[in-house]
Amino acid sequence: MDLRARLTEPHQADTVHESGSPAGAGYANYEAMDQAPGLAPMVLLVEDDRRMRKYLRTTLADQHLRVVETETGSEALAQAAAHNPDLFLLDFGLPDLDGIQVTAKLREWTAAPILMLSVRDEEHDKIAALDAGANDFLTKPFGTGELLARIRVWLRHTQRAAADSLSSVLDVGPLRIDFGRRLAFLGSREVRLTPTQYKLFATLMRNAGKVMTHEQILLAVWGPAYTRETQYLRVYMGKLRQKFEAEPARPRYFLTEPGVGYRLRIDS
Repeated sequence: MDLRARLTEPHQADTVHESGSPAGAGYANYEAMDQAPGLAPMVLLVEDDRRMRKYLRTTLADQHLRVVETETGSEALAQAAAHNPDLFLLDFGLPDLDGIQVTAKLREWTAAPILMLSVRDEEHDKIAALDAGANDFLTKPFGTGELLARIRVWLRHTQRAAADSLSSVLDVGPLRIDFGRRLAFLGSREVRLTPTQYKLFATLMRNAGKVMTHEQILLAVWGPAYTRETQYLRVYMGKLRQKFEAEPARPRYFLTEPGVGYRLRIDS
């Protein structure tokens, strides 16, 4: 059904909530993405028009997608930090921050697809949205089929990228990480890591040779709610040094960049 037809239906008061498929419901519409029960993709819906928000929420839930909805840019940033969604449906015109500002903030820490929705059809608005980091731009009014097709495209793209990264093995000097099996090695010896230690190790391995700031690492490992918790980072870097360095007090690989952050040294 076309969006314009759906918006003529009576509507009830909306509430901000997370919706998902009922217990035992199938995931037929997303079987191609190999989603396990209980792990349907999550969409953060940001739309200040109540009738439009209700239409989009219902449409997404009908496809067995989990939905978190908000109506302002500031709420969107808070919900994004709390839920780390798989995809954003973001209205261009919001009552506080506009879609460009929200996109720029999100791109500081997440690569999840952002599909911008807008009544604006000017080329410069589309260019501004894409330059800010949006992946796609859909002009209102639009058909339900086109919206869902674009969502499927971006979710498939995200899943393929994740699968590619998980299937690889990366070596940095004697350090090795097997993303597919979530294993870490020093030479031929497997190094046992906790989930958080593994995530920190993986982040540093992917950025080997680069200076990473405290904030960049905290965003990647703990999320945007922890960007000031540098003590967390110091404790966990100490743990990695104990497990990988011959002399943890004089590290060879996990180097401190004073006043900035850390760098995983590429051993020449």
